[in-house]
Amino acid sequence: MSLTADLLIHARWIVTVETDGEVLADHALAIRDGKIVAIVPPEGVAAVSAKETVHLPRHVLMPGLVNLHCHAAMTLLRGYADDLALMDWLQNHIWPAEGKHVSDEFVYDGTLIGMAEMIRSGTTTVNDMYFYNSAVARAGLAAGMRTFVGCSILEFPTNYGLNADDYINKGLKERDEFVGESMVTFTLAPHAPYTVSDATFRKVVTLAEQLDLPIHCHIHETQDEINGSLTEHQVRPLARLAALGLLSPRLVAAHMVHLNDEEIALAAHHGVSVAHNPTSNMKLASGIAPVQKLLAAGVNVGIGTDGAASNNKLDMLADTRMSALLAKVGTQDPTAVPAATALRMATLNGARALGIEARTGSVALGKDADVIALDLGALETAPTFDPISHIVYAAGREQVSHVWAAGRALLRERQLVTLNEGELLGKAEAWRLKIAG
Repeated sequence: MSLTADLLIHARWIVTVETDGEVLADHALAIRDGKIVAIVPPEGVAAVSAKETVHLPRHVLMPGLVNLHCHAAMTLLRGYADDLALMDWLQNHIWPAEGKHVSDEFVYDGTLIGMAEMIRSGTTTVNDMYFYNSAVARAGLAAGMRTFVGCSILEFPTNYGLNADDYINKGLKERDEFVGESMVTFTLAPHAPYTVSDATFRKVVTLAEQLDLPIHCHIHETQDEINGSLTEHQVRPLARLAALGLLSPRLVAAHMVHLNDEEIALAAHHGVSVAHNPTSNMKLASGIAPVQKLLAAGVNVGIGTDGAASNNKLDMLADTRMSALLAKVGTQDPTAVPAATALRMATLNGARALGIEARTGSVALGKDADVIALDLGALETAPTFDPISHIVYAAGREQVSHVWAAGRALLRERQLVTLNEGELLGKAEAWRLKIAG
């Protein structure tokens, strides 16, 4: 039976992530109208007629990475304030700098630069959280990335909003501008338990249910956060949020570092997804999240980079490797979070957390063609006994050669397709001069 396709990608290996450890050798992927219409074995390739054919004889083809927690615009503050504790970093450095510089232009330029970095690192979906939400959405459309736009909500004023109601109203109004855009989804993003009131959390829960929106929030990031909650509310943050109705399958809880067994069970019971940010947690000395315990309890755990101001790069391959290694050293168990599990966390688990696992996160018939290719023919990844092992433990972002999102090429032979590298470098330098004063 003949098959027509817009694009046919021949690869040395296809890692589907549909089943842990599944590797298809010398298969091809047929894409039509942005969707995967066939995974073709070697003997069936001759029956496929494609408008474009790409041969990747040294490459592994796999799902695009899902960055489950990011502040892309903060790329413009990369390296601005390093080697500091979280609250010192936020209150004395980041928030003052944002107060001086954050604007629609800042967010648009910074997000574009961050997205270019993410694309070159194999990320096709980002769950972002920041201000000037329209600028984030526009950047996502320009870059071609699948973009979840988190409308930050705080009780105190910033350049963007005056109070919680103002943040919410502005975010929902901006959401209306992008109705019908398949690659853009808005979320409600109350910043953290220590910056959001009970009344606001209740309003977020109501709106999320009425509008069927995901919720994205920093939770249990540091021990200081927990101590502050015990002092102010007489309960730990997760218990407070549970009482307010925030815990549900629509919640992506970023960090979740300091958890006891009861809280892990609570997250599992309510279907909460966790965005694990290993590098950011280490750099800010926040601690080691109990990823192995969360997974064992049935909690869906994905991976995020956090922002470039606290990582300092938006490299999901690096954070996937770090997730596996940190789980091992944290538990003193070398079998904790094996490579296939880490890869699923970085792809399908992230998609599941965002409610889009039927569309993306794995290589499967009918799903959107969010796929990336890594060149494993380099000396640094030779010989290749197990492509999944190499993806997690050996390959680097410099080996990401091609990126497609919904079948659209975003990166081809390491060259950006939708964005102009020279223009972005110019924007980055202009902002450096402005911020440095």
